[in-house]
Amino acid sequence: MKQGKVYLVGAGPREPDLVTVRAVECLKRADVVIYDFLAAPELLKHVREGAETIYVGKKGGDHTLSQDKINEVMVARAKQGRTIVRLKGGDPFIFGRGGEEAEVLAEAGIQFEVVPGVTSAVAAPAYAGIPLTHRLYTSTVAFVTGHEDPTKKHSSIDWSKLATGVGTLVFLMGVKNLAKIAERLMAAGRDPKTPVAVVRWGTTPQQTTVVGTLDTIVAEVQAADLKPPATIVVGEVIKLRDSLNWFEKRALFGRTVVVTRARAQASELVRRLSDLGAACLESPTIKVVPPEDWSPLDAAIDNLGTYDWLVFTSVNGVSFFFERLYEKDNDVRALRDVSTAAIGPTTAKRLRDFGLKSDIIPETYRAESIVEAFKQEPMNGKRVLLPRAKEARSVLPVELRKMGAIVDEIAAYQTEQPRENVDVLIRRLEEGSIDLLTFTSSSTVRNFKALLPPERFESLIKGVTVAAIGPITAETARELGFKVDIMAQDYTIDGLCEAILRHYKRRNI
Repeated sequence: MKQGKVYLVGAGPREPDLVTVRAVECLKRADVVIYDFLAAPELLKHVREGAETIYVGKKGGDHTLSQDKINEVMVARAKQGRTIVRLKGGDPFIFGRGGEEAEVLAEAGIQFEVVPGVTSAVAAPAYAGIPLTHRLYTSTVAFVTGHEDPTKKHSSIDWSKLATGVGTLVFLMGVKNLAKIAERLMAAGRDPKTPVAVVRWGTTPQQTTVVGTLDTIVAEVQAADLKPPATIVVGEVIKLRDSLNWFEKRALFGRTVVVTRARAQASELVRRLSDLGAACLESPTIKVVPPEDWSPLDAAIDNLGTYDWLVFTSVNGVSFFFERLYEKDNDVRALRDVSTAAIGPTTAKRLRDFGLKSDIIPETYRAESIVEAFKQEPMNGKRVLLPRAKEARSVLPVELRKMGAIVDEIAAYQTEQPRENVDVLIRRLEEGSIDLLTFTSSSTVRNFKALLPPERFESLIKGVTVAAIGPITAETARELGFKVDIMAQDYTIDGLCEAILRHYKRRNI
Protein backbone atom coordinates (compact mmCIF):
# COMPACT_ATOMS: atom_id res chain seq x y z
CA MET A 1 0.00 0.00 0.00
CA LYS A 2 1.18 3.46 -0.87
CA GLN A 3 2.12 5.42 2.22
CA GLY A 4 0.34 8.66 2.94
CA LYS A 5 1.72 12.07 3.77
CA VAL A 6 1.17 14.54 6.60
CA TYR A 7 1.01 18.31 6.11
CA LEU A 8 1.70 20.30 9.28
CA VAL A 9 -0.28 23.39 8.38
CA GLY A 10 -0.39 26.75 10.12
CA ALA A 11 -3.99 27.99 10.24
CA GLY A 12 -3.04 31.55 11.11
CA PRO A 13 -4.49 33.64 13.95
CA ARG A 14 -8.22 32.69 13.80
CA GLU A 15 -8.94 35.21 11.03
CA PRO A 16 -9.69 32.89 8.08
CA ASP A 17 -8.59 35.44 5.46
CA LEU A 18 -5.04 35.30 6.83
CA VAL A 19 -4.55 31.65 5.92
CA THR A 20 -2.00 30.96 3.19
CA VAL A 21 -2.78 29.82 -0.34
CA ARG A 22 -0.71 26.68 0.26
CA ALA A 23 -2.75 25.86 3.37
CA VAL A 24 -6.00 26.03 1.37
CA GLU A 25 -4.50 23.77 -1.32
CA CYS A 26 -3.60 21.20 1.34
CA LEU A 27 -7.07 21.31 2.89
CA LYS A 28 -8.69 20.70 -0.49
CA ARG A 29 -6.64 17.55 -1.13
CA ALA A 30 -6.83 16.14 2.42
CA ASP A 31 -8.42 12.80 3.27
CA VAL A 32 -8.17 13.60 6.98
CA VAL A 33 -8.05 16.96 8.79
CA ILE A 34 -6.97 17.06 12.43
CA TYR A 35 -7.63 20.53 13.80
CA ASP A 36 -7.23 22.58 16.99
CA PHE A 37 -9.47 24.98 18.89
CA LEU A 38 -7.43 27.96 17.66
CA ALA A 39 -7.87 27.06 13.99
CA ALA A 40 -10.73 29.09 12.46
CA PRO A 41 -13.73 26.75 11.91
CA GLU A 42 -14.45 28.59 8.64
CA LEU A 43 -11.36 26.95 7.15
CA LEU A 44 -13.16 23.62 7.11
CA LYS A 45 -15.28 24.87 4.18
CA HIS A 46 -12.22 24.15 2.01
CA VAL A 47 -12.30 20.47 2.98
CA ARG A 48 -13.83 18.22 0.34
CA GLU A 49 -17.04 16.35 1.04
CA GLY A 50 -16.37 12.93 2.51
CA ALA A 51 -13.06 13.83 4.14
CA GLU A 52 -12.64 12.88 7.79
CA THR A 53 -12.39 15.77 10.27
CA ILE A 54 -11.09 15.22 13.79
CA TYR A 55 -11.31 17.94 16.46
CA VAL A 56 -8.57 17.62 19.07
CA GLY A 57 -9.29 20.61 21.31
CA LYS A 58 -6.01 22.08 22.61
CA LYS A 59 -7.96 24.74 24.51
CA GLY A 60 -6.14 26.00 27.60
CA GLY A 61 -5.16 22.53 28.76
CA ASP A 62 -8.58 21.04 27.95
CA HIS A 63 -7.59 18.61 25.20
CA THR A 64 -10.10 16.36 23.45
CA LEU A 65 -7.15 14.17 22.45
CA SER A 66 -3.79 14.04 24.21
CA GLN A 67 -0.68 14.90 22.23
CA ASP A 68 0.38 11.25 22.23
CA LYS A 69 -3.00 10.22 20.84
CA ILE A 70 -2.80 12.92 18.14
CA ASN A 71 0.59 11.54 17.13
CA GLU A 72 -0.83 8.01 16.98
CA VAL A 73 -3.75 9.12 14.78
CA MET A 74 -1.47 10.93 12.33
CA VAL A 75 0.88 7.96 11.97
CA ALA A 76 -1.93 5.41 11.71
CA ARG A 77 -3.84 7.35 9.02
CA ALA A 78 -0.64 7.97 7.04
CA LYS A 79 0.18 4.26 7.11
CA GLN A 80 -3.26 3.66 5.60
CA GLY A 81 -2.09 5.66 2.58
CA ARG A 82 -4.16 8.72 3.39
CA THR A 83 -3.29 12.42 3.03
CA ILE A 84 -3.48 14.17 6.40
CA VAL A 85 -3.60 17.85 7.27
CA ARG A 86 -2.65 18.63 10.84
CA LEU A 87 -4.22 22.09 11.11
CA LYS A 88 -2.68 24.11 13.92
CA GLY A 89 -3.49 27.62 15.11
CA GLY A 90 -0.89 30.22 14.17
CA ASP A 91 2.39 28.73 12.96
CA PRO A 92 3.20 25.04 13.60
CA PHE A 93 6.76 25.77 14.71
CA ILE A 94 6.11 28.70 17.06
CA PHE A 95 4.96 27.21 20.38
CA GLY A 96 2.68 24.89 18.44
CA ARG A 97 4.44 21.59 19.19
CA GLY A 98 4.83 21.19 15.45
CA GLY A 99 8.47 20.30 15.93
CA GLU A 100 7.52 17.44 18.24
CA GLU A 101 4.94 16.15 15.79
CA ALA A 102 7.45 16.36 12.93
CA GLU A 103 9.92 14.32 15.02
CA VAL A 104 7.32 11.59 15.56
CA LEU A 105 6.58 11.46 11.83
CA ALA A 106 10.27 11.36 10.93
CA GLU A 107 10.89 8.51 13.39
CA ALA A 108 7.97 6.57 11.91
CA GLY A 109 9.28 7.10 8.38
CA ILE A 110 6.22 9.14 7.37
CA GLN A 111 6.58 11.80 4.68
CA PHE A 112 5.65 15.26 5.92
CA GLU A 113 5.66 18.89 4.82
CA VAL A 114 5.52 22.02 6.98
CA VAL A 115 3.27 24.85 5.80
CA PRO A 116 4.07 28.00 7.84
CA GLY A 117 1.24 30.13 9.14
CA VAL A 118 0.81 33.72 10.30
CA THR A 119 1.55 33.56 14.01
CA SER A 120 -0.57 35.52 16.47
CA ALA A 121 2.72 36.81 17.90
CA VAL A 122 2.91 39.03 14.83
CA ALA A 123 -0.74 39.31 13.77
CA ALA A 124 -2.36 40.25 17.09
CA PRO A 125 -0.05 43.23 17.75
CA ALA A 126 -0.41 44.36 14.11
CA TYR A 127 -4.22 44.36 14.42
CA ALA A 128 -3.89 46.26 17.70
CA GLY A 129 -1.82 48.98 16.00
CA ILE A 130 1.48 47.86 17.54
CA PRO A 131 4.51 47.39 15.23
CA LEU A 132 6.90 45.00 16.92
CA THR A 133 9.91 46.89 15.59
CA HIS A 134 10.36 50.54 14.70
CA ARG A 135 13.62 52.30 13.98
CA LEU A 136 12.87 55.04 16.51
CA TYR A 137 12.04 52.57 19.30
CA THR A 138 13.72 49.17 18.89
CA SER A 139 15.34 46.83 16.39
CA THR A 140 15.00 43.68 18.48
CA VAL A 141 12.05 41.42 19.25
CA ALA A 142 11.73 38.09 21.07
CA PHE A 143 8.93 35.53 21.21
CA VAL A 144 8.57 33.88 24.59
CA THR A 145 6.27 31.14 25.86
CA GLY A 146 3.94 32.37 28.57
CA HIS A 147 3.90 28.99 30.26
CA GLU A 148 6.84 26.66 30.27
CA ASP A 149 6.49 22.91 30.65
CA PRO A 150 5.36 22.56 34.28
CA THR A 151 7.44 19.40 34.74
CA LYS A 152 10.71 21.35 34.21
CA LYS A 153 12.68 21.91 37.43
CA HIS A 154 14.34 25.09 36.23
CA SER A 155 13.25 27.80 33.81
CA SER A 156 15.06 27.83 30.48
CA ILE A 157 14.32 31.55 30.17
CA ASP A 158 17.18 33.82 31.17
CA TRP A 159 15.06 36.61 32.61
CA SER A 160 18.00 38.88 33.35
CA LYS A 161 19.06 38.97 29.72
CA LEU A 162 15.53 38.98 28.36
CA ALA A 163 14.39 41.87 30.54
CA THR A 164 17.04 44.36 29.44
CA GLY A 165 18.52 42.84 26.29
CA VAL A 166 15.50 42.86 23.95
CA GLY A 167 13.39 45.84 22.95
CA THR A 168 10.01 44.17 22.32
CA LEU A 169 8.88 41.02 24.09
CA VAL A 170 5.91 38.96 22.92
CA PHE A 171 4.52 36.32 25.27
CA LEU A 172 2.11 33.71 23.94
CA MET A 173 -0.33 31.81 26.16
CA GLY A 174 0.67 33.81 29.20
CA VAL A 175 -2.46 35.51 30.60
CA LYS A 176 -2.71 33.17 33.60
CA ASN A 177 0.95 33.86 34.38
CA LEU A 178 0.81 37.59 33.68
CA ALA A 179 1.58 38.59 37.29
CA LYS A 180 4.61 36.28 37.41
CA ILE A 181 5.86 37.52 34.02
CA ALA A 182 5.61 41.17 35.09
CA GLU A 183 7.29 40.46 38.43
CA ARG A 184 10.21 38.60 36.85
CA LEU A 185 10.81 41.31 34.24
CA MET A 186 10.81 44.09 36.85
CA ALA A 187 12.99 42.06 39.22
CA ALA A 188 15.44 41.51 36.36
CA GLY A 189 15.76 45.24 35.71
CA ARG A 190 12.99 46.22 33.28
CA ASP A 191 11.49 49.64 34.06
CA PRO A 192 8.13 49.21 35.86
CA LYS A 193 6.74 51.98 33.61
CA THR A 194 7.44 49.99 30.42
CA PRO A 195 4.22 49.88 28.35
CA VAL A 196 2.39 46.55 28.14
CA ALA A 197 -0.53 45.53 25.92
CA VAL A 198 -2.64 42.39 26.20
CA VAL A 199 -4.58 41.51 23.03
CA ARG A 200 -7.36 38.93 23.32
CA TRP A 201 -8.70 37.16 20.21
CA GLY A 202 -6.43 39.27 18.02
CA THR A 203 -7.48 39.75 14.34
CA THR A 204 -11.11 38.76 15.04
CA PRO A 205 -14.16 41.02 15.54
CA GLN A 206 -14.01 40.01 19.22
CA GLN A 207 -10.55 41.54 19.61
CA THR A 208 -10.06 43.32 22.93
CA THR A 209 -6.91 45.24 23.85
CA VAL A 210 -5.93 46.31 27.35
CA VAL A 211 -2.95 48.66 27.80
CA GLY A 212 -0.98 49.48 30.94
CA THR A 213 2.55 49.30 32.27
CA LEU A 214 4.46 46.49 33.94
CA ASP A 215 3.40 47.70 37.37
CA THR A 216 -0.30 48.23 36.44
CA ILE A 217 -1.15 45.71 33.72
CA VAL A 218 -2.26 42.93 36.08
CA ALA A 219 -4.86 45.18 37.69
CA GLU A 220 -5.96 46.49 34.27
CA VAL A 221 -6.47 42.97 32.91
CA GLN A 222 -8.36 41.89 36.04
CA ALA A 223 -10.62 44.94 35.79
CA ALA A 224 -11.36 44.13 32.15
CA ASP A 225 -11.93 40.45 33.05
CA LEU A 226 -9.69 39.48 30.15
CA LYS A 227 -9.38 35.74 29.63
CA PRO A 228 -7.25 33.56 27.32
CA PRO A 229 -6.44 33.30 24.49
CA ALA A 230 -4.40 36.47 24.45
CA THR A 231 -1.02 37.81 23.35
CA ILE A 232 1.11 39.93 25.68
CA VAL A 233 3.37 42.62 24.23
CA VAL A 234 5.98 44.46 26.32
CA GLY A 235 7.92 47.44 24.96
CA GLU A 236 8.03 51.10 24.01
CA VAL A 237 6.47 50.39 20.58
CA ILE A 238 3.09 50.21 22.31
CA LYS A 239 3.18 54.02 22.46
CA LEU A 240 2.42 53.96 18.72
CA ARG A 241 -0.97 52.30 19.27
CA ASP A 242 -2.84 55.59 19.73
CA SER A 243 -2.03 56.69 16.19
CA LEU A 244 -1.82 53.27 14.47
CA ASN A 245 -4.89 51.54 15.92
CA TRP A 246 -6.64 50.90 12.60
CA PHE A 247 -8.59 47.69 13.25
CA GLU A 248 -10.56 48.62 16.35
CA LYS A 249 -11.53 52.01 14.87
CA ARG A 250 -13.60 50.57 12.03
CA ALA A 251 -17.20 51.77 11.91
CA LEU A 252 -18.90 48.51 12.94
CA PHE A 253 -16.15 47.12 15.15
CA GLY A 254 -17.53 45.26 18.15
CA ARG A 255 -21.03 44.92 16.69
CA THR A 256 -22.61 41.56 15.89
CA VAL A 257 -24.78 41.42 12.78
CA VAL A 258 -27.15 38.61 11.80
CA VAL A 259 -27.14 37.84 8.06
CA THR A 260 -30.38 36.08 7.08
CA ARG A 261 -29.67 35.75 3.37
CA ALA A 262 -29.35 32.32 1.75
CA ARG A 263 -25.89 30.94 2.50
CA ALA A 264 -25.01 30.66 -1.19
CA GLN A 265 -25.65 34.39 -1.63
CA ALA A 266 -24.53 35.70 1.76
CA SER A 267 -20.80 35.92 1.06
CA GLU A 268 -20.81 39.42 -0.43
CA LEU A 269 -22.88 40.90 2.42
CA VAL A 270 -20.75 39.10 5.00
CA ARG A 271 -17.57 40.36 3.35
CA ARG A 272 -18.78 43.96 3.23
CA LEU A 273 -19.94 43.98 6.84
CA SER A 274 -16.77 42.22 8.01
CA ASP A 275 -14.64 44.82 6.23
CA LEU A 276 -16.49 47.44 8.27
CA GLY A 277 -15.52 45.60 11.45
CA ALA A 278 -18.70 43.66 12.23
CA ALA A 279 -18.85 40.11 13.54
CA CYS A 280 -21.31 38.32 11.26
CA LEU A 281 -23.54 35.53 12.49
CA GLU A 282 -24.89 33.68 9.46
CA SER A 283 -28.42 32.47 10.10
CA PRO A 284 -29.76 31.70 6.62
CA THR A 285 -33.56 31.75 6.52
CA ILE A 286 -33.78 30.76 2.87
CA LYS A 287 -32.32 27.90 0.90
CA VAL A 288 -32.69 28.15 -2.86
CA VAL A 289 -33.46 24.80 -4.51
CA PRO A 290 -34.70 23.59 -7.94
CA PRO A 291 -38.47 23.52 -8.57
CA GLU A 292 -40.41 20.36 -7.79
CA ASP A 293 -41.11 19.92 -11.51
CA TRP A 294 -38.81 21.05 -14.34
CA SER A 295 -41.30 20.28 -17.12
CA PRO A 296 -42.96 23.75 -17.35
CA LEU A 297 -39.55 25.45 -17.71
CA ASP A 298 -38.34 22.74 -20.08
CA ALA A 299 -41.38 23.32 -22.29
CA ALA A 300 -40.75 27.09 -22.30
CA ILE A 301 -37.10 26.55 -23.26
CA ASP A 302 -38.16 24.25 -26.09
CA ASN A 303 -40.33 27.08 -27.40
CA LEU A 304 -38.06 30.09 -26.79
CA GLY A 305 -38.54 31.25 -30.37
CA THR A 306 -42.18 32.04 -29.62
CA TYR A 307 -41.33 34.62 -26.93
CA ASP A 308 -40.71 38.32 -27.44
CA TRP A 309 -39.38 39.06 -23.93
CA LEU A 310 -37.45 37.18 -21.27
CA VAL A 311 -37.70 38.96 -17.90
CA PHE A 312 -35.47 38.19 -14.89
CA THR A 313 -36.27 39.49 -11.42
CA SER A 314 -33.32 37.99 -9.54
CA VAL A 315 -29.86 36.51 -9.81
CA ASN A 316 -31.31 33.12 -8.89
CA GLY A 317 -33.76 33.29 -11.80
CA VAL A 318 -30.89 33.92 -14.22
CA SER A 319 -28.72 31.14 -12.77
CA PHE A 320 -31.40 28.45 -12.72
CA PHE A 321 -32.73 29.38 -16.18
CA PHE A 322 -29.32 29.09 -17.84
CA GLU A 323 -28.44 25.97 -15.90
CA ARG A 324 -31.52 24.34 -17.37
CA LEU A 325 -30.90 25.84 -20.83
CA TYR A 326 -27.46 24.23 -20.91
CA GLU A 327 -28.77 21.00 -19.40
CA LYS A 328 -31.03 20.70 -22.45
CA ASP A 329 -28.03 21.07 -24.76
CA ASN A 330 -28.78 24.67 -25.76
CA ASP A 331 -26.78 27.88 -25.42
CA VAL A 332 -27.36 31.66 -25.64
CA ARG A 333 -27.91 31.44 -29.40
CA ALA A 334 -31.39 30.14 -28.54
CA LEU A 335 -32.16 33.68 -27.33
CA ARG A 336 -31.04 35.53 -30.45
CA ASP A 337 -34.54 36.83 -31.24
CA VAL A 338 -35.65 37.44 -27.65
CA SER A 339 -35.34 40.78 -25.81
CA THR A 340 -34.34 40.69 -22.15
CA ALA A 341 -35.12 42.74 -19.06
CA ALA A 342 -33.53 42.56 -15.59
CA ILE A 343 -34.48 44.09 -12.27
CA GLY A 344 -31.43 45.71 -10.74
CA PRO A 345 -27.73 45.90 -11.62
CA THR A 346 -26.81 42.66 -9.85
CA THR A 347 -29.31 40.69 -11.90
CA ALA A 348 -28.16 42.47 -15.07
CA LYS A 349 -24.54 41.69 -14.21
CA ARG A 350 -25.36 38.01 -13.75
CA LEU A 351 -27.06 38.08 -17.16
CA ARG A 352 -23.89 39.54 -18.71
CA ASP A 353 -21.98 36.56 -17.27
CA PHE A 354 -23.84 34.52 -19.89
CA GLY A 355 -23.06 36.95 -22.70
CA LEU A 356 -26.32 38.91 -22.75
CA LYS A 357 -26.92 42.59 -22.13
CA SER A 358 -30.30 43.51 -20.68
CA ASP A 359 -32.44 45.62 -23.00
CA ILE A 360 -34.25 47.13 -20.03
CA ILE A 361 -32.81 47.92 -16.60
CA PRO A 362 -35.28 49.88 -14.42
CA GLU A 363 -34.19 52.91 -12.44
CA THR A 364 -34.99 51.26 -9.11
CA TYR A 365 -34.75 47.63 -8.14
CA ARG A 366 -38.33 46.45 -7.67
CA ALA A 367 -41.10 45.00 -9.82
CA GLU A 368 -43.01 48.29 -9.95
CA SER A 369 -40.08 49.97 -11.70
CA ILE A 370 -39.83 47.39 -14.44
CA VAL A 371 -43.56 47.77 -15.00
CA GLU A 372 -42.98 51.50 -15.46
CA ALA A 373 -40.15 50.81 -17.91
CA PHE A 374 -42.36 48.51 -20.00
CA LYS A 375 -44.91 51.29 -20.44
CA GLN A 376 -42.53 52.67 -23.06
CA GLU A 377 -42.77 49.40 -25.02
CA PRO A 378 -45.67 48.21 -27.22
CA MET A 379 -46.66 45.15 -25.16
CA ASN A 380 -50.10 44.32 -26.57
CA GLY A 381 -49.99 40.74 -27.82
CA LYS A 382 -46.32 40.29 -26.87
CA ARG A 383 -45.33 37.00 -25.27
CA VAL A 384 -43.30 37.28 -22.05
CA LEU A 385 -41.43 34.47 -20.28
CA LEU A 386 -40.97 35.16 -16.57
CA PRO A 387 -38.77 32.47 -14.93
CA ARG A 388 -38.57 33.22 -11.21
CA ALA A 389 -39.26 31.97 -7.70
CA LYS A 390 -42.33 29.86 -7.09
CA GLU A 391 -43.29 32.19 -4.22
CA ALA A 392 -42.68 35.52 -6.03
CA ARG A 393 -44.94 38.58 -5.78
CA SER A 394 -47.72 38.86 -8.37
CA VAL A 395 -47.28 42.57 -9.21
CA LEU A 396 -45.21 42.12 -12.36
CA PRO A 397 -47.28 39.51 -14.26
CA VAL A 398 -50.54 41.20 -13.29
CA GLU A 399 -49.42 44.61 -14.59
CA LEU A 400 -47.89 43.19 -17.79
CA ARG A 401 -51.16 41.41 -18.57
CA LYS A 402 -52.99 44.71 -18.08
CA MET A 403 -50.80 46.07 -20.89
CA GLY A 404 -52.00 43.26 -23.15
CA ALA A 405 -48.98 40.97 -22.78
CA ILE A 406 -49.30 37.19 -22.69
CA VAL A 407 -47.23 36.19 -19.64
CA ASP A 408 -45.95 32.71 -18.85
CA GLU A 409 -44.97 32.84 -15.19
CA ILE A 410 -42.85 29.75 -14.55
CA ALA A 411 -41.08 28.54 -11.41
CA ALA A 412 -37.34 28.32 -12.14
CA TYR A 413 -36.56 27.70 -8.48
CA GLN A 414 -38.17 27.65 -5.06
CA THR A 415 -37.10 28.38 -1.53
CA GLU A 416 -37.01 26.27 1.60
CA GLN A 417 -36.51 27.29 5.20
CA PRO A 418 -33.34 25.85 6.73
CA ARG A 419 -32.80 25.82 10.48
CA GLU A 420 -29.05 26.38 10.66
CA ASN A 421 -27.66 27.99 13.83
CA VAL A 422 -31.15 28.44 15.33
CA ASP A 423 -30.03 27.45 18.84
CA VAL A 424 -27.03 29.78 18.61
CA LEU A 425 -29.22 32.60 17.28
CA ILE A 426 -31.77 32.31 20.08
CA ARG A 427 -29.05 32.08 22.72
CA ARG A 428 -27.32 35.19 21.38
CA LEU A 429 -30.64 37.09 21.31
CA GLU A 430 -31.30 36.01 24.90
CA GLU A 431 -27.86 37.27 25.92
CA GLY A 432 -28.47 40.59 24.20
CA SER A 433 -25.28 40.15 22.18
CA ILE A 434 -26.94 40.74 18.78
CA ASP A 435 -26.79 44.36 17.58
CA LEU A 436 -28.32 44.23 14.11
CA LEU A 437 -30.61 42.06 11.96
CA THR A 438 -30.34 42.39 8.17
CA PHE A 439 -33.20 41.45 5.83
CA THR A 440 -32.73 41.31 2.07
CA SER A 441 -36.22 40.17 1.05
CA SER A 442 -39.70 39.71 2.44
CA SER A 443 -39.05 35.97 2.57
CA THR A 444 -36.08 36.42 4.87
CA VAL A 445 -38.29 38.43 7.26
CA ARG A 446 -41.11 35.89 7.32
CA ASN A 447 -38.78 32.93 7.69
CA PHE A 448 -36.69 34.62 10.38
CA LYS A 449 -39.76 35.31 12.50
CA ALA A 450 -40.86 31.69 12.05
CA LEU A 451 -37.56 30.59 13.66
CA LEU A 452 -38.38 32.37 16.93
CA PRO A 453 -40.80 31.11 19.60
CA PRO A 454 -43.96 33.25 19.05
CA GLU A 455 -44.50 33.91 22.74
CA ARG A 456 -40.94 35.25 23.10
CA PHE A 457 -40.66 37.17 19.84
CA GLU A 458 -40.96 40.68 21.32
CA SER A 459 -38.56 40.05 24.20
CA LEU A 460 -35.95 38.42 21.95
CA ILE A 461 -35.76 41.30 19.44
CA LYS A 462 -36.12 44.09 21.99
CA GLY A 463 -33.32 46.62 21.49
CA VAL A 464 -32.05 44.96 18.29
CA THR A 465 -31.60 47.26 15.29
CA VAL A 466 -33.32 46.12 12.07
CA ALA A 467 -32.09 46.91 8.55
CA ALA A 468 -34.12 46.27 5.38
CA ILE A 469 -32.85 46.33 1.79
CA GLY A 470 -35.86 48.25 0.46
CA PRO A 471 -39.44 49.43 1.04
CA ILE A 472 -41.15 46.11 0.23
CA THR A 473 -38.96 44.25 2.70
CA ALA A 474 -39.39 47.03 5.27
CA GLU A 475 -43.17 46.94 4.87
CA THR A 476 -43.24 43.17 5.43
CA ALA A 477 -41.04 43.57 8.52
CA ARG A 478 -43.35 46.19 10.04
CA GLU A 479 -46.42 44.08 9.33
CA LEU A 480 -44.79 41.21 11.21
CA GLY A 481 -43.95 43.29 14.26
CA PHE A 482 -40.39 44.48 13.61
CA LYS A 483 -39.37 48.09 14.11
CA VAL A 484 -37.36 49.00 11.01
CA ASP A 485 -34.49 51.38 11.90
CA ILE A 486 -32.54 51.31 8.62
CA MET A 487 -33.72 51.14 5.00
CA ALA A 488 -31.45 51.27 1.97
CA GLN A 489 -31.98 54.02 -0.58
CA ASP A 490 -30.49 51.83 -3.31
CA TYR A 491 -32.03 48.37 -3.04
CA THR A 492 -28.74 46.50 -3.34
CA ILE A 493 -26.19 44.96 -0.99
CA ASP A 494 -23.98 48.03 -1.45
CA GLY A 495 -26.94 50.27 -0.67
CA LEU A 496 -27.82 48.27 2.44
CA CYS A 497 -24.24 48.47 3.75
CA GLU A 498 -24.09 52.20 3.08
CA ALA A 499 -27.35 52.74 4.98
CA ILE A 500 -26.07 50.70 7.93
CA LEU A 501 -22.85 52.71 7.94
CA ARG A 502 -24.73 56.03 7.90
CA HIS A 503 -26.92 54.88 10.78
CA TYR A 504 -24.01 54.02 13.05
CA LYS A 505 -22.04 57.10 12.09
CA ARG A 506 -24.99 59.24 13.17
CA ARG A 507 -25.19 57.37 16.46
CA ASN A 508 -21.49 57.90 17.12
CA ILE A 509 -21.54 61.64 16.47
